[in-house]
Amino acid sequence: MVTPDKKALIKQLQSQINAMQGLGKLSGESTDGFAPFADAFPERTFPKGVVHEFISHEPAHAASTHGFIAALAGKLLKEGGLCLWIVPDQSIFATGLPVFGLPPDRIVFIRAPKPKDALWIIEEALKCEALTAVIAQIKELGFTESRRLQLAVERSGVTGFVHRFQPFSENAVACTTRWRIVPLPSQSGGLPGVGHSCWEVQLLKVKNGRPRVWQVGWEAGCFVAVPNHTTIVLPQRHAV
Repeated sequence: MVTPDKKALIKQLQSQINAMQGLGKLSGESTDGFAPFADAFPERTFPKGVVHEFISHEPAHAASTHGFIAALAGKLLKEGGLCLWIVPDQSIFATGLPVFGLPPDRIVFIRAPKPKDALWIIEEALKCEALTAVIAQIKELGFTESRRLQLAVERSGVTGFVHRFQPFSENAVACTTRWRIVPLPSQSGGLPGVGHSCWEVQLLKVKNGRPRVWQVGWEAGCFVAVPNHTTIVLPQRHAV
């Protein structure tokens, strides 16, 4: 029989193992905010204190990726803190971010058009314990560079979201997850006008988890399953 003390010890050991494997802290929000994705992650919880990688190749996909990342970051900022968003240009429409639960007054935008400068800023920002999340858009990210970012968050506990737009190759990196976000037709709910945002969310890689594909929408500040959606379990891939 497993006693409560043994359960607590097992959970503590699992947390230590997760930290050693670069899984960071578990958010404890499997049923509040990240519920549609819970089954893909270890202990059914969204990992914090890690670097999440996103890849897009088309402008429409990039816009959907920004919206999805904003929604994730907004969930994390409910616990307090600030977000640093590093961009190469002025493509982010800050006025629209509250739709995804991310208030602009909790974000500091930094424009870094030079990739070398952007990588330095990203790494230094991920070391800053005063931040809750760091979002960055870059094109290329090597394995060594990604390892430096992962080491930074393991020390600080900051959650990083790195969006690689139109990279030359989808090379292996040290990030805990790899995502691809594809826009879907919006759901009007029978009302006139533009409906809620909908995406095909592809979790292509996750350490100690199960890669999957979901069709979800963003409605009333929550991720919701799209009617008649399909959840696809992808073949397990070795984490790199």
